Amino acid sequence: MNKHFYQKFVASALAMIMFLSVFAGVNVHKAHAEAALNVNADGAILVDGKTGKVLYEKNADSALGIASMSKMMTEYILLDSIKKGKVKWNQQYRVSDLVYKISQRRDLSNVPLRADGTYKVRELYQAMAIYSANAATIALAEIMGGSETNFVKMMNAKAKELGLKDYKFVNSTGLNDRDYKGLQPEGSGAEEENVMSARSVATLAFHLINDFPDVLKTASTPKMVFREGTSDQINMINWNWMLPSLDYGYEGMDGLKTGTTDFAGYCFTGTASRNGQRFITVVQNAKDASGSQGGYKARFEETRKMMDYAFSNYSNVKLVSKHYQVKGQKTLPVLKGKENQVKIYTKSALNMVVLNGEEKNYQPVLVLYKNKVNAKGELTAPIKKGETVGYVTLKPKNGEKTSFLTAEGQKKAQVDVVAATDVEKANWFVLMMRGIGNFFGDVFSGIGTTVKGWF
Repeated sequence: MNKHFYQKFVASALAMIMFLSVFAGVNVHKAHAEAALNVNADGAILVDGKTGKVLYEKNADSALGIASMSKMMTEYILLDSIKKGKVKWNQQYRVSDLVYKISQRRDLSNVPLRADGTYKVRELYQAMAIYSANAATIALAEIMGGSETNFVKMMNAKAKELGLKDYKFVNSTGLNDRDYKGLQPEGSGAEEENVMSARSVATLAFHLINDFPDVLKTASTPKMVFREGTSDQINMINWNWMLPSLDYGYEGMDGLKTGTTDFAGYCFTGTASRNGQRFITVVQNAKDASGSQGGYKARFEETRKMMDYAFSNYSNVKLVSKHYQVKGQKTLPVLKGKENQVKIYTKSALNMVVLNGEEKNYQPVLVLYKNKVNAKGELTAPIKKGETVGYVTLKPKNGEKTSFLTAEGQKKAQVDVVAATDVEKANWFVLMMRGIGNFFGDVFSGIGTTVKGWF
């Protein structure tokens, strides 16, 4: 092997190694998560609870059964209705024939309701959120929609509004329609059931806990007595057995909703918070290690896997400091101003949840708002100190794609860039003199170029 060929061989080999390293870096986080987790479920996802950044996913876009996790949508619409004053917590509800019949079914999760009884919205909500009470859920649907049939239309409309994909709601509860004994909402077949993808379930949960954080006060209640002190009282134990004081207690767990039917299997949307970090998990049709349907234990064990992984491997890190200036873009040119440029910097610091040790993998990138600058990237005076001109976002250097559940969540992973000082508009005389100067500057520049061309 001659020296020239050897040098070419070594150079080619090094180039190939570098290429493979970069290519591998794109999938290093995904491979790391999949190897560490191996979640036994038909669908699963793990996300940061504050930004919705996706940290792990498995078959996350297939529409699968969700059972009583459907009640998160009923909760969302109820809390939104209360916020808007359409429904009151102390509002009274008189039991309908359908609600009475469903409430007497002890094979379903329920609190028994009297045929001639009246109940407050708050106690129906507590029964739904804590005990997954199906008749109480239908009662709330009737309060908000007039009928469960109308409310199902509201559920599907709200899902579209929230940007969910791969979903279909056929009732308010998540029951299989056969459980209604022919009294299911109109337009739904006897064997239909609510379906959503893991990504959409997580997106709904993300909206629920961020838009209405008080939901966690109820969702984290381990036990409550329904109609305490009356002959109708019943002990409600939260079906979320991962709440710290229950059978599969997990530190920081405070929500959110379980679900179980023959069609959906054992499902769970969990959320936990520790030291300022919050994560959301979803498992659909959780299974044991052998691949068999794993029951209650499996859905909590698979959730524990993802929660342990998240709290052990991810940290909320400051990646951009306050008043940070992007290299090479510390100022912007200004038209018609007393000064011809202005310093820009970040309005505040920017934190993001990242894999431990990967802080240096993220590069700050400046994005200017098109309505603030012209095609040349110039601002126009006057400019006020603190005026927002764009934002800084973070781009992985290894080319890895960072995904978020929502556009709103993604905005939490960026920070505003503002003008550091005022720039007043120059008066007409200064602008005129600049125009004259620019004109003659262009003339002399043209003459110089022409003369230079002669030689």
